[in-house]
Formats: sequence, structure tokens, C-alpha cells
Amino acid sequence: MVYFCIMNYPQIHDKWRKFWQDNNINKFNPNDKGKKYYTLEMLPYPSGASLHLGHFFNFAPSDTHARFKRMCGFNVFHPMGFDSFGLPSENHALKTNTHPEDNTNKNIEKFISQLEQLGGMYDWDYSFSTHDVDYYKWTQWLFIELFNCGLAYQKDAAVNWCGDCQTVLSNEQSQGGVCERCDSEVERKQMKQWFFKITDYAEELLKGLDKIDWPNKTKAMQRNWIGKSEGAIITYPTNACDIQVFTTRVDTIFGATFIVIAPEHPIVQKVTTKDRKPDVDAYISAAAKKSDIERMENHEKTGVFTGGYAINPASNLPVPIYVADYVLYTYGTGAVMGVPGHDARDHEFATKYGIEIKKVIQNNDTNEFTEEYGTLINSNQYNGLSSEVALKTITNDLKKKKLGFLKTTYRLRDWSIGRQRYWGVPIPIVYCDKCGVVPVPMSDLPVTLPYLQDFKPRGNAPLSNDENFVNCKCPTCGINAKHETETMDTFVCSSWYFLRYMFAKRDDVAFDVEMTNKWLPVDKYIGGAEHSCGHLLYSRFITKVLKKLGHVKFDEPFSSLVHQGMILAPDGQKMSKSKNNTISPDKYIEEFGSDILRLYMLFGFNYIDGGPWNDGTLRTITKFPERVMRLIEKIGTDKETDNNVQHVRATTIKAVREDLDSFSFNTAVARCMEFANAITGAKIVSRESVRDLVLLLAPMIPHIAEELYSKIYPNKIQSIFNQKFPKPIAKHLEKSTIEIVVQINSKIKERITIKTDATQDEVMKLCANILEGQTPKKVIYVQNKLINFII
Repeated sequence: MVYFCIMNYPQIHDKWRKFWQDNNINKFNPNDKGKKYYTLEMLPYPSGASLHLGHFFNFAPSDTHARFKRMCGFNVFHPMGFDSFGLPSENHALKTNTHPEDNTNKNIEKFISQLEQLGGMYDWDYSFSTHDVDYYKWTQWLFIELFNCGLAYQKDAAVNWCGDCQTVLSNEQSQGGVCERCDSEVERKQMKQWFFKITDYAEELLKGLDKIDWPNKTKAMQRNWIGKSEGAIITYPTNACDIQVFTTRVDTIFGATFIVIAPEHPIVQKVTTKDRKPDVDAYISAAAKKSDIERMENHEKTGVFTGGYAINPASNLPVPIYVADYVLYTYGTGAVMGVPGHDARDHEFATKYGIEIKKVIQNNDTNEFTEEYGTLINSNQYNGLSSEVALKTITNDLKKKKLGFLKTTYRLRDWSIGRQRYWGVPIPIVYCDKCGVVPVPMSDLPVTLPYLQDFKPRGNAPLSNDENFVNCKCPTCGINAKHETETMDTFVCSSWYFLRYMFAKRDDVAFDVEMTNKWLPVDKYIGGAEHSCGHLLYSRFITKVLKKLGHVKFDEPFSSLVHQGMILAPDGQKMSKSKNNTISPDKYIEEFGSDILRLYMLFGFNYIDGGPWNDGTLRTITKFPERVMRLIEKIGTDKETDNNVQHVRATTIKAVREDLDSFSFNTAVARCMEFANAITGAKIVSRESVRDLVLLLAPMIPHIAEELYSKIYPNKIQSIFNQKFPKPIAKHLEKSTIEIVVQINSKIKERITIKTDATQDEVMKLCANILEGQTPKKVIYVQNKLINFII
């Protein structure tokens, strides 16, 4: 059913979409005039049959921002592609009993149709999907670049394993200890895996955060994830072996009354006594089901006593050894000393398990618990030293005994990129009995993913069952060899895609260096905060690697970042294909056109926050464009002469420019509505003001604005997006006149208009007729507010 009103919105959309196509309005030319502006949304997974309202809320407002920048004179590059490889797409294919390639291609076709309905300013000549051979050939090239410089390597490691999906998962994909795709319990498992050595760039990744315009919360998340700590490695001897602990507070070592080691630490079995082994093994098994993220969350700490003891190297006293999952083997040394007198976490743990709590730092002459620096007490020969001095002194003394040394550590772990699934980029590695691990030469790329009929996951890589794929010749010596059968994590595909858009049709290079250095980094990047420690971190890492290898001149991929909020289901739950609670925008677009849906979202939601979906007042928003159309019909003069309208127009233009630049779309719409009110209240409607109102609205209702503009200038057939966005007239930003209240004996008598700089005498002269010859005993004048005559 189509809603009929003054304006037939679906018909208007079809008309102007065809006009854009016929006249190449959205065509991009990197050599056009204007300062470059590269704006980009995180490319979507085509892992469902269609885009839902959550996608629309991401893409429509960001398109509004791109259109605004274009009208401001920038040469805007705003491409779109699809993150089509990986677990989401493969799982959707399994769910629909289709092949991933066929299913993904079908989904992408639907997505493109919906994005065109949205009215996105996309030039599809600059687009790709990450499963395109012409794209993943260069993803394989990227892997080889990292391999050749020692940044891609294999090792045995504990990984997150989903038994149902039959693959390794990233920490991001296994939060809460469950698989984000199938909700199955995730376990920790030792496997030989491919890694990218992101830890080599930990310090660069930290320093780079200081020079990019990103939300402070996102930068804080990355800093915490990288987790830099400056401290010391201290050796605690035991009867079975030495335990090395990492601490940033050596000054509290005399208060260390227990040791905690990670469940997966290899020394656990060495220090565990026979009688404690059943309890320790049970605890380790339970901890293996938790992801690292879950283990680091702020919840009640648990642990188990091993039965073993270590010697505190400072006090020479024995301390019990515990196993606890809040300690990670991959961070520091996988062991920490517990100082319950001066660490809240340790205090909670010691209180729970009845461990001695000893105070060794005095702060502000109180006996209260403190984590702050202070003066050492109960610390033998170090009593009276400040914490700052003791940190160096104690470490140096332990170093002389070969029991300690200074160390900087990072929580960041190397990036596990191997996946035991079919739908991904084949890792371009050959295993040769003679030559060992050999990268596939560039001339032999791509290593093509075969079209497997049986691609279901069974715990080993599905490609290992395809002999035609597995068996090959060693590129170095020519003897029989075997291809690597694992595929890459989909985050590898998305870690460099922003470099490829401009060269999507080039098959000779991944990207042109000169043009890339001209157009990158991305000026405005838009996407979800949930990718803060995944995609966003990986993209920064890859960019820094490419700079070091000489492929680009910049070391940060995204100069400025905006996180959009999330449109939730009506019940407040996250919209998700796996929850079957997604809402398609198609029905709204069919009835109202996409501009009305866009305008409703821009006005009804804060872009940064989002909120639960409610379409109860969607129909109401259709009245605003109709109202603007009626103003056009009432145009009676070309130039604006009304002082109030001139002022409102100038302040609105200034505010809307700021709003659209900062993604404050809801206030931009509200200001335009206020501007429309001012035009309506004028004695005569001017073409000048209505034109500026429509220009302000153009990025927010692109199809409708084209129609409105064509009504203002019916003899000019041109796109509104080739016009300049209005600029405020400076002299109109301040009001030259203002209306004030005239009172007699404190009762309102009348309202008059005065100059804003009028003196009391000038205002009194204007009120002569109102006083009707009466002489006031007293006059009360409040500048630009009121004048009160006491008779």
C-alpha cells in the first residue's frame, strides 16, 4: 500500500535516482578539483538475505555527511564494498543449505539493490567484495610480505575453540565464553597456528593513539588492550623450579604473601602436590572454557591452592602458590605476586582464601588500605624509603643476586589468523620435505579457493580433503609438496581494504603508491565501537607494517573516527540475524521512500547513541517536506528583506554546518524546522530563504530535495548536489532589531520592535503614543527585554 500525499515520495525517488544514473551525478574522479575527502563506513558482512534497519542507520546518515562535504566543495570519495569471506557468510550458507559462494553472491546483489534504494552516493566502479579473486590475491600478497619480514609465523598456542563451528575463534568472537555465532560453549585448546606478530608494534600502536582524532573511550580501550606495564621480573625459587613473576610494584615485595600463576602455565603441574592435583586439574578444566576477555572482566576472583610454596626473595619467607584464571599466561610471565595489603584484587583474593594480609606502605600517617605510593614499613633495611626510591633500590639489589631485573611488558598478544574453515582466503604457503615452509611466489598468486561441494567443518580444515588443492609442487625445488589448508581470519581481509577501493579494477598492483599517499589516510571512518580492539587495531598494525616496508608514507589508516549507535529491536535487544529479530527497511521504503525513513532516523535518534526502534510517528515526518513544498508555492519575492528571517537563516546555516560536520543530525533537522517556522511567519515568502532551506535539507533528504529544488528553479535542470552549501552572512548572525514588552504599572500594554543598540531615551520616544500623554513617575528599562512605566 502506498501512502498518497501532496508528494508521491516513492515516485520522486525513482525519478531522481534515474536522473543521477543518467547524468553520472555520483561518478567519482580522483583528479577532480576540490580538497580530497575520503569518508568510509566499515564494510558490511553479506551474511544475511538483506540489510536491516541497523545497517540503514549506519549507511544513511554517513551518506548525509558525505553529501554535505561534497556540497561544501570537497572532492568526496565515498565507496562501498563487502566483507564477504569468513565465518558469518559461511554459517549463513550452512543455515540456508547453500554454497557460500552462491549464497554470498546472491546476498551481495540484494545488498547493492537496497543501497541504491537508500540513495547512497556510491560509485560502483570503485567497489569489490573480499571473496573476489582479484581482491584476495592481494590479501595473499600481504601475508607473504609479512612472512618474508618475519611477522607471519607458526607456533603451538592455546586458542579459543568452538566445537560446533569446528574452528578457532578470536577473543572478540568468543566473549563470555560462548561462540557469537552459535552460542556454543568455547574451550581453550592447544593447536599449531599461524600468527601475525603484532606485538612487535605494541609501542608504535600506543604512541600513534596520541595523534588521531578518535573517541577517547576507544583510544582508552586500545591502550588497555595493549596493556603496557613498566616493572620488574622477580624470581621466586621453589623446590621444583623457579617461578618468574612480573610486578610494577617491587616496593611492596615484603607484603607479597602468596603467588598466583595462570592455569595454562606449564609449571603448574611441577608445583602441584599429589593431594591437590584433582582440585587443580578441575579448576584448569573450568578455566579452559573461558575466553581471555571473560577472565579479565571485573567479577569475583576464584583460585585453587596447589599445595606448593615459593620463597619470597626479599623476605626469604615461604609463600603459598595458587592457580587463578585472572592471570593470563600470555601477559607478563603468567605469574604474579599477591600483595593483599596494597592491591584491591589481591586483597579480595586473600580475604576469600584466608591468606595473610601484611601492610608495608605507610601513606598519609593512616592505617587505611592504600594502593598509592608512600613510605616503606615492615620492609627490613628498606624501611623509611619512598616508594619511588625503593623501586630502583630493591630491583638493583635483587639484580645483584640474579633474582630480578627491569622489564617492560605488554598485555597485547600476537594475532592468531589461521581458521579451520572453508570460506576464507587460502594461506599462500607450501610445505616441502626438502625446503620446509615456502611462500607461494607472487607470480603464482592467487592460490585459488576451489568450489568444494562438501565444505562442512569437521575439526580439520575442509581444504585438506581436496587432493587437487593439497597436492602441488614446491616452488623452490620442484618436488612434490602440499599446500597449507587453513584459511585466514576474515579480519585479515578487512585490515587493508581501505587501500584497495580506488584500485578495485587494477590487477597489476594492490594499490598505486602515489595515489594512495595522496588520498590516504581516510579522513572520516564510521563504524561500531565493538571493533575497537579487533578490526580497528589490526588495520592500524597493517598500515604501520606497510609504511615500514615502504609501500605507504602514512602510519595511521583513519585520521578521524565516529562510532554510530545501534538501532535495537523494539524490545531493546540487539538486532541480529542469529536472533531472528531484524527489521527490514524495505517495507518503509516501498510505502514512504527512503528519504522519509532517513529523515525519521536522523531526527528521531542521536547518531552516537541509537535506541530501540519505534515507527509510531514515522508517518508524521512526511508532513515536513510537504510543508516546504507549500512554502515554494507561496514564494512572492526573490530577495529576503525580513530582518528576523535573515537572522534565523544565518544562525541556522551556521548551526547546521556544524551539526552535519559533527554527525549531530537530530539537531540539524530541528534547526531546519525552526527555519521553516520563521519563513512561514514572514509577511512574504522569499525564494532566497526557501532555496537555502532546501539546500540545507539536501544531504538529509537527497531525492526529495532534488524535487523541491526543481520546483524553485523549474527552468534549470541541474542536480542540487552540484550547488554550494549555504554560508551564513556574517552581519545577519547578530540581530539588528528585537521585540520588547511595553508595560504600564507592570501590566503588559503592547510589544514594539526596537534596534538592539537602542538607548532608554530612544525607546521612550517610541512609546509616546502608548503613554497617551501621561507622564510616568518612574521608568524601569531592561535592555532588549522590557520597559515598564510607573504612572
